Amino acid sequence: MAFNSPLGDYLRARRAATQPEDVGLVRMPGRRVEGLRREEVAELAGVSSDYYLRLEQGRDRQPSFQVLQAIARALKLDASAVDYMLRLTHVDTGVGRSDDMEIAADVVSGLDEMVAQWPFPAYVTNRNLRILSSNESARQLVPEMWNPGGSLIVAIFGDAWRRIDQHWECNARRAVAALRFASDPRDSALRDLVGLLSMRDADFRRIWSAHEAAPLGACRLQLNLGGEERFFDQRTLVMPDAEGSMVTVLREAESSGERQEWTQDGEFEGAA
Repeated sequence: MAFNSPLGDYLRARRAATQPEDVGLVRMPGRRVEGLRREEVAELAGVSSDYYLRLEQGRDRQPSFQVLQAIARALKLDASAVDYMLRLTHVDTGVGRSDDMEIAADVVSGLDEMVAQWPFPAYVTNRNLRILSSNESARQLVPEMWNPGGSLIVAIFGDAWRRIDQHWECNARRAVAALRFASDPRDSALRDLVGLLSMRDADFRRIWSAHEAAPLGACRLQLNLGGEERFFDQRTLVMPDAEGSMVTVLREAESSGERQEWTQDGEFEGAA
């Protein structure tokens, strides 16, 4: 019998996305399983098949950190995935917060003052990627994209951003993975957001169902703004003592040589 378990949902999705060839196994003729079998993951992780089955079914909700590390290695996941799975065990056991926390007014005011002083585009989001603050440079760069009170993820799946972002698929996947990584699956605001986008956008449903989870970190953007191709280095940092809020800054390539270097490095390809 399966129980509702965010960790179990994540493990099933990542197992289905991992192919035998990815982990050094031979794909036998006629194999019909999508991804890896549970038994294969268990063997690669050094745990019993019954124990791994209990994790996927939500019947065991307290795996050790060492077990999560072993499963991550088996599924070729990185350290951020281990951190994410560890937080999901807290969700499964009822530990920690759930609903979207309101950021204290003095914290928001401080963030406003901070980004307002920066000469480059910058904005602040909460853990559900709702825009808390943005500076004039950001609002002028792409009008209506980073306005305070709006949703970054809704904007990314809007028609305007799809036309602007020259590598939309990669960056949409990155944003959805960041939403899943930073948020709490028990949060009613998150459920409302996912429900809204799932009803109206097939691409969001497809990407969300992959259960990818990773922090935003650093990436490169290639945007078509007013018919001109412009390139930006985008970096996101989590703000300490601000309920998981993140500040994102964009630095534009300063020369044609730098733009060419970024393109040749493949920074815009498959970066999700």
